[in-house]
Amino acid sequence: MATNQYVPHAAGYVDNEGPKIVSSRFVHEDAFLLERSLATGGYEGLKKALTMAPIEVHDTVRDAVLLGRGGAGFPAGIKWGFCPPGKWPMYLVVNGDESEPGTYKDRLLMEMDPHQLIEGCLIACYALGLSQCFLYVRGEMALAQERIAHALNEAYEANLVGKNILGTDFSVDVVLHWGAGAYIVGEETALIESLEGERGMPRLKPPFFPAAIGLYGQPTIVNNVETLANLPWIIVNGADEYKKYGSETSPGTRLFAVSGHVKRPGVYEAEQGVTTFRDLIYGDNFCQGMKGDDELKMFIPGGASAPWFFPEQVDLPLEARPVGAAGSMLGSGAIVIMDESTDAVKACLRVVRFFARESCGKCTPCREGTTWEETLLRRIYDGHGRPGDLEMLLDIADNISPGPYPGAAWEAEGIEAIPFPPKQTTICPLGPSSVAPITSALRRFRHEFEAKIPQRTSIPVSAS
Repeated sequence: MATNQYVPHAAGYVDNEGPKIVSSRFVHEDAFLLERSLATGGYEGLKKALTMAPIEVHDTVRDAVLLGRGGAGFPAGIKWGFCPPGKWPMYLVVNGDESEPGTYKDRLLMEMDPHQLIEGCLIACYALGLSQCFLYVRGEMALAQERIAHALNEAYEANLVGKNILGTDFSVDVVLHWGAGAYIVGEETALIESLEGERGMPRLKPPFFPAAIGLYGQPTIVNNVETLANLPWIIVNGADEYKKYGSETSPGTRLFAVSGHVKRPGVYEAEQGVTTFRDLIYGDNFCQGMKGDDELKMFIPGGASAPWFFPEQVDLPLEARPVGAAGSMLGSGAIVIMDESTDAVKACLRVVRFFARESCGKCTPCREGTTWEETLLRRIYDGHGRPGDLEMLLDIADNISPGPYPGAAWEAEGIEAIPFPPKQTTICPLGPSSVAPITSALRRFRHEFEAKIPQRTSIPVSAS
């Protein structure tokens, strides 16, 4: 198939030129079937892993510096080592509750190549000595659920999952579980609560770090779908080969879901650290520039919860450290591009409204604060704002995620970037996520907010 063309059955995946570690099978319409998986090297990573000692598999993943793809970017091999030795049972939980606005790369992995994900789960279980894996899929992803269920049935029948896998003494059960569409269960402890049959709400950390006290009170490793999808390639080819791609501190490739005002939106697999935002937005191999050749106004580099970037940041590499140093994050791999026609107030309102609706209500600053943020932004956008609304908005934001934030004092102190990672008065980052679009928009486009606030003048009251 020719490159630089949409693959219709892959629902937004673009087969661009470059290394393919997790999306190589997407060009096949039957990539979700076991027959196609086996014909294209599927389960070779598992077979090789079973010839190695579990600690060798763990060391290979650690040496590859496989960074988590769920948002935090923590090295998977190091995370695996946090489980206390000798405490059983232990569990692997796969976070497939992809809910961040603009993010849809995990959905493609589950729909297009579920066997790669299952193989990654098996490799992780073998490395850690686990016999139980829970695969949690977002409630709205019906096709992903169907494809994974079918792939699991095929894998069980082929003795790739279950008892004495491939004639060895290694046995694993994989349980498919789907949620009810709550964004908050993307947070790992809320996901564990949901798996246990409770309402999806985050747990306090400490003591509830999943590696210590997780599912059913036992040590639990929670990994993202894309993180696990990398494991078969790494085991087959080795850590050194993996590190030939990307940068020294962020090796390998990553899937990026690009949406918004670009000519060719879609999911791209790109090398980390050596590819820049400019490459992704304007490169012929990627999005091919802004729609209508308009000017870039701002972009969200890592999902709706990430602080916004502006044209001067387009030359930053797709790497967590420099992006974090500039005041944002790569997060969930969702990049939203907005051109000069975008109303900053409306964009801010739409993102904040999402977080206000998705707040679980456990923490007062988030439950009350996000609702008030939405109320104030709606009032301003509708033209009914009051002179003190912007200061009130920032005050509410400061109560959720302590500043400093844009304002006279902020500018007088010469602060150039909003503090990141954010401080928080809540258990999980959902509250601070609602603050990011507010502080980002006010930092650069305060005049757009002020233009929507009517200039009221007082009417003198007659002495009579």
